[in-house]
Amino acid sequence: MNPKVEKLLKLPLYQRFAILGVLVVLIMAAFVWFLFLPEYEKMGGMDKDIVRLEAELIQKKQIADNLPKFKAEFAKMEKLLEEALTQLPNKKEIPTLLTNLATLAKDSGLEVVSFQPKGEVNKGFYAEVPAALTLVGSYHQIAEFAQAVGKLSRIVNISNLDLSGPKVRGGTAILKIKCKVTTFRFVEK
Repeated sequence: MNPKVEKLLKLPLYQRFAILGVLVVLIMAAFVWFLFLPEYEKMGGMDKDIVRLEAELIQKKQIADNLPKFKAEFAKMEKLLEEALTQLPNKKEIPTLLTNLATLAKDSGLEVVSFQPKGEVNKGFYAEVPAALTLVGSYHQIAEFAQAVGKLSRIVNISNLDLSGPKVRGGTAILKIKCKVTTFRFVEK
């Protein structure tokens, strides 16, 4: 037999048990260090993933439960956008709109002396489209024109109203009216 093994077998029983205990402890320590601890850390990471994924699942279930509500809200917002875009014409509709303003002035009994479109002023997602307008008519006719412009489906502002040169014609004061008419258009990116 091997002399080292014979020497080990000749040791007293308590020393042999002590050596066996140390070997068992070393084997268990190696098992814990090399196999158990790495797996335990992976489990801890997986527990965190489970908690995170459960939170995401709850959040997504809430979104899924509210999906019809979100779809209805989205449809409502699209409808509002469509309505807003009808008030802000695109570039093709601007000449027609400005011509309609001149027609409204004539329909109100005003004489259109001059109508001069000015350059567009870009304001980001919309642009101002101003025009200088010179009219001749009574104060009442001006009010009718302003009311007709206010009833348009498009946004149109009348500003810088200058009433001058009153002359009496047929018992009515006739005025020369200079004003700035501004409409707006949607600027597409």
